[in-house]
Amino acid sequence: MTSIPTPVTRLLGTRLPVVQAGMSWASSSSALPLAVSRAGGLGVVAAGPMRLDDLARVLDETAAGTDLPWGVNLPLYRAGADDVIDLLLARRPPVLIASQGGPRRYLRRFQDVGTVCLHVVAGVEHARKAADSGVDGLVVVGAEAGGHPPPALVTTQVLVRAVVSAVPDLPVIASGGVADGAGLAAMLALGAGAAQFGTRFLATEEATVHAEYKAAVLAAGVEDTRTVGHGLGLIRALDNDFTARMQQLEESGAELDVRREAFRASSLKDAALHGLMGEGKVEAGQSAGLVDAVLPAAEVVERIVAEYRIALGRLPLPQVTGAQHVVAG
Repeated sequence: MTSIPTPVTRLLGTRLPVVQAGMSWASSSSALPLAVSRAGGLGVVAAGPMRLDDLARVLDETAAGTDLPWGVNLPLYRAGADDVIDLLLARRPPVLIASQGGPRRYLRRFQDVGTVCLHVVAGVEHARKAADSGVDGLVVVGAEAGGHPPPALVTTQVLVRAVVSAVPDLPVIASGGVADGAGLAAMLALGAGAAQFGTRFLATEEATVHAEYKAAVLAAGVEDTRTVGHGLGLIRALDNDFTARMQQLEESGAELDVRREAFRASSLKDAALHGLMGEGKVEAGQSAGLVDAVLPAAEVVERIVAEYRIALGRLPLPQVTGAQHVVAG
């Protein structure tokens, strides 16, 4: 079986440096995380939208479904986060990926029960603070990402290089704009030890989002997303009536309260569960333009590995002549 060893795979215990993003509603069941973990990557349960009893059931299903590593994503701002933390501590997931809050709130308790703790960051300063707190690794999210990109909209390529330079001894997972094996190769070349794939795994058979949501991802081009919600919790989503309305309000200088009301009137749940593509928040990254088929998640992982090998084969290798290194090109 193929393995691609990196500092991240050694940290997580996976064969492959492929991490499935913990996406609300898309991985709020055991199906997608199990498929990815069984294929050699890290499957991740999204704890954000789930009630405690549903989360407990999904955690138990995932733990029973594989002996391989898997993880849980927890946005620390969600309602009842402390109760979720208590539940997760009781279940001891192999990996925790936390976001939208400080790591000191949870870190030591999870490390004490043997959970590997990764923290999501969107800037160098936050990366340094997370490293100083003692996290085991970082997920670095760039501007191309769906969901919540960094407010400064620094691209993944630039941000990953900056973070790797700032905290060179900490394993890094790059996220944003990566949908295939060439993207994985690029992120490893930048110094990351793995790539996180979100939008690519939205378009899988196991992703628990509405069929219309998956169709919208397939139909999108690389220019068909917008960032809206500036000052309210920035999101990247596919163009629709909601993003057009928000963009008009932002460009016209509408008062914050007016923009907040319009922003809150739409939800990810409307799109992901109910298929409301016009009014819902159809969160997806720019890499939607690189996705052209709904596939089984295991096949997605296999394709990423095959594409990674092809990408490596395209690279010119250094030729050594005496004491000099000559790059063939």
